[in-house]
Amino acid sequence: MTFSDAKQRFSNRVSDYVRHRPGYPQALIGVLQQQCRLTQEHVVADVGSGTGILSKLFLDHGNRVFGVEPNAEMRAAGEEFLRSYKNFTSIAAEAESTKLPDASVDFVTAGQAFHWFQPQAARREFRRILTPEGWVVIIWNDHRTDESRFSRQYEELLERYGTDYARVKASYPDSHGIQKFFGQDAFGNRELPNHQVFEFPALVGRLKSSSYIPSEEHPSFAPMLADLQRIFSENEQGGMVRMEYITRIYFAQLKTGNL
Repeated sequence: MTFSDAKQRFSNRVSDYVRHRPGYPQALIGVLQQQCRLTQEHVVADVGSGTGILSKLFLDHGNRVFGVEPNAEMRAAGEEFLRSYKNFTSIAAEAESTKLPDASVDFVTAGQAFHWFQPQAARREFRRILTPEGWVVIIWNDHRTDESRFSRQYEELLERYGTDYARVKASYPDSHGIQKFFGQDAFGNRELPNHQVFEFPALVGRLKSSSYIPSEEHPSFAPMLADLQRIFSENEQGGMVRMEYITRIYFAQLKTGNL
């Protein structure tokens, strides 16, 4: 599934995205060291790099990172967030045409971005820019909707008020979709626990960071916030609620033909 507005959907949500989206567990680096032989010398193209959340993990590991991001506002936020890293280069480009040279990177990563790509064109582009032994790594923070009453109620709120939540959710990667993308290439996968803890204002920011949430001018916005306040009040402990995730990691080397 593709979206005609995919490259602009987050333009008015950058501030909330920067402050309230979940990061990725540090243990992700260990998984890639073990499974994909990641070293500090490897060059990473973080495609759909957004505000730089995933790029930072690799930069802290010592990697050279090219952040490929088509949305101007998200890209600017990522450049500001990562301005102190000399090994980071920001590129105004997209998954299907990264502007990177042939065989120039060892890893192509996509954190919470894969569902916005055009799969066939992206796969061809990834094969082009990867070295012969390079890896594609697709990473996803999957909200655990069955973990607690709060998680279930939050999911129900998204279903009730999200402008196109069902359509976006249907596009999220799963094993079948990843297998289709990788084609005949064998892929591995691992899971890591992840979570966020929110006071109410931060929970509002987390909600507003999602592309399918109505804007503040929308008639559903005020009732949605009232529902969110109710859910928070029913579940808070010490003024906080906890949102649980599974960080899903899919990895493969693209050695065979196109999709």
